Amino acid sequence: MFISEFYRSKKPVVSLEIFPPKKDNPVESIYNTIEELSALKPDFISVTYSAGGVGTSEKTAEIASAVKNKYGIEALAHMTCIRLDRAQVASFVENLKQNNIQNILGLRGDIPEGLDPRDLPGDFRFARDLIAEISGNYPEICIGAAAYPEGHIECESLEKDIEHLKLKVEAGAKFLITQLFFDNELFYRFYEMALKKGVNIPISAGIMPILSKSQIQKMIFMCGASLPAAIVKILNRYEHDPEGLIDAGIEYSCRQINDLIDNGVDGVHIYTMNRPEIAKRSIAAINRR
Repeated sequence: MFISEFYRSKKPVVSLEIFPPKKDNPVESIYNTIEELSALKPDFISVTYSAGGVGTSEKTAEIASAVKNKYGIEALAHMTCIRLDRAQVASFVENLKQNNIQNILGLRGDIPEGLDPRDLPGDFRFARDLIAEISGNYPEICIGAAAYPEGHIECESLEKDIEHLKLKVEAGAKFLITQLFFDNELFYRFYEMALKKGVNIPISAGIMPILSKSQIQKMIFMCGASLPAAIVKILNRYEHDPEGLIDAGIEYSCRQINDLIDNGVDGVHIYTMNRPEIAKRSIAAINRR
């Protein structure tokens, strides 16, 4: 089933994200996590390309296949295009098709530090190039794209980034999933700006609960997400109470989710970090509504 069809039939669409085990761990180590997540009956589960930038498309395809074919949940396979040529893209897509996977999230991927995208091998410079390649050649695949409520960290402005986002839509993206954010007002501003620019496909809001101070510092460095005062207070209050910080972080993300639903968000995408308890508490908050 195309993920785009979920957005036509319900609101909000609730989805979860997992990543493959790290390089030295067997792929089977993720299956207990998937089993627990599947019991929550999300609309779909997305599988990233790798853990911490280290991994292969084979793990992504294998895990996505298990999500769909063993556990009966629609799967969304991430695909990054940096350094890939068209033959590699075709091979990955065909592998997914053979495993009954119909949905791909088309991404550029991280540029190695100090390098220019133009200096890298491969046929694709931007996510929109990959999206156009897949949507133009594989009508049996539904392709989604990433969105950035505060603008991509490499982009000069949110306005310019939304222009890039529109190009992804024009290339064939059918739905969007945002990068994590901690301030819903920033999402609402982005959403309105995107609509005015003609970005008229469903957008799922990406939510990641706070689990540690180091996690937040890493996220800020990697993606430039800003911290509202409420988050800073939580970090300070529970600086020496790791378990208290986890509880407060999940409670905060649940409030985010409920506010988003109250304001008619198309979907909620929960970054589980392969920890089922995060998904369980987040979906419980939704179900209590």
